[in-house]
Amino acid sequence: MNKNKKIICLIVLISIIVVSITNVYAAASTPTLINKLNTALKKILTYLEKLATPAAGVAIATGVMIRKLSFGDEEKLILGKRTIINAIIGYLTIQLIDLIIKFIEEIV
Repeated sequence: MNKNKKIICLIVLISIIVVSITNVYAAASTPTLINKLNTALKKILTYLEKLATPAAGVAIATGVMIRKLSFGDEEKLILGKRTIINAIIGYLTIQLIDLIIKFIEEIV
């Protein structure tokens, strides 16, 4: 993975951990701070979901165009396939994060 993907994955994982921790310790001494943090993280995840759908669509379309316009060049065929697969994996990751957070909220 390149550096940007690692940074994005790290941010997403930290967000999941923070939401989980704040939900577990919701009965702490400062519930308003925890509520504000939960609200902020939910807004961030909502924004990521809204951004992920068109971004995945554009990435998949780009991968398809690279494959169609490769004219038999093996490297471009592989690049197009890799682009499509990475777009799908990225989109599914964002959707799974939402499901994980909803599952944690149900448990707590």
